[in-house]
Amino acid sequence: MEKVANGLYELEGINSGVSKRTIQGDIQLMRSNKLGYEAPIVVTDKKYYTYSDPEYSISNSPISSTDMDKMKEALDVLKQLSGFSIFNEMNEMIVKLDNKILSSQDNKEGIVQMEGNSLLKGLEWLTPLYKAIKNEIPLLIRYKSFRSLSENTEIYFPYLLKEYRNRWFLICKKKKSQGLTNLALDRILEIDEMSKSNFEAYDGVNFERYFADTIGVSKTERDRGNKIILKFEANTAPYIETKPLHHSQQLVKREVDGSIVIRIDVVHNLELEREILGFADCVEVISPRILRSRIKKRIAKNLAQYSELESNKN
Repeated sequence: MEKVANGLYELEGINSGVSKRTIQGDIQLMRSNKLGYEAPIVVTDKKYYTYSDPEYSISNSPISSTDMDKMKEALDVLKQLSGFSIFNEMNEMIVKLDNKILSSQDNKEGIVQMEGNSLLKGLEWLTPLYKAIKNEIPLLIRYKSFRSLSENTEIYFPYLLKEYRNRWFLICKKKKSQGLTNLALDRILEIDEMSKSNFEAYDGVNFERYFADTIGVSKTERDRGNKIILKFEANTAPYIETKPLHHSQQLVKREVDGSIVIRIDVVHNLELEREILGFADCVEVISPRILRSRIKKRIAKNLAQYSELESNKN
């Protein structure tokens, strides 16, 4: 009891001591399998506690099979995420864990597989951007968007890394600009750190609220969610109900034929249009009129491309 009390004081600054009952309870816990120890503690001369095996130590206690299975499952998930890891050290840690587990257990195929694309460009910027956001460092970024014919070099203040559809974006603000913008990591050509003293913090709403009414990442601070009404045919309805397009999704009407009408409140952006077009002939935009018109024009343009192809064949 004195030894434990001294240890508690040195490590935690606790000077209230420890009771005999606590010591006895801890010894019983070490003897049990609750913590995976099953320590071979015995009593000699009716007053001394010792290990029947003098070589035993709880520090060398093997991991239980249950814990090993849990570690293996967690490792499977880590392996899937490693390609997008913000921390370079994670890959080395995963290799070490994998080697340790495999040396203690037969190698089994993983049962978790997550979406990933090792060919994605721009992942090398995750670590420097993460550190810049964390340490509030302005960045000089050389960037070339898909729409621009030439590259531009500007100073940006980085605020958030956001992933959408397996692609990463930096939410930031350009120096001497008021509004937020997003940069696709796969379009960044070069990054240089600037002086920390010139960093401009973001003083708008928190980003959880900022993107709450958005599908994807395309949004300005002036954009607000609109009431979008969509009708899905019967075969697609169960999918939409079990996997909502957005957390604001509400069921407006269920038709006799099994089709459904839903409402979502989101910003009208390119990602929303692509989400709708992804359902092709299974969805109809009821409102707003401008979105219905946009989708109609895009479908007509796509149909014209197929018609032109058929004409060329003939």
